[in-house]
Amino acid sequence: MRRFFGPSKSMQLARVIGTVVATVKDPGLVGVTLLVLQPLSPAHEAVGSALVAVDAVGAGAGEEVFFVRGREASFPFLPDLVPTDATVTGICDHWTATDVPAGSTRRVPRRRAPRRTAAPHTDN
Repeated sequence: MRRFFGPSKSMQLARVIGTVVATVKDPGLVGVTLLVLQPLSPAHEAVGSALVAVDAVGAGAGEEVFFVRGREASFPFLPDLVPTDATVTGICDHWTATDVPAGSTRRVPRRRAPRRTAAPHTDN
């Protein structure tokens, strides 16, 4: 049985590039800061599309942060129910990655095994 867990269960790195102001939103988001994040590669290069995340740590524009996606994104707010699938959970003071060549920003997709098809039924 294969389970789908969403985009990623690991923490990811990003830079805060802005904030979101919403006067009308879900009641669970009242009083919560929304940030615009640009995901980063281990080489500190922008990768992928920007996304909106809930701020659990008080991050500000220009800071490098780490964030989580998926169901775990709401955990920092428990017992409150915050409807989010991305949350900033830390502010990076410093980070490095070893043996990361510049431009290595694409993940190699996993290859899927070919689908098995049932053999055609023949009457003998």
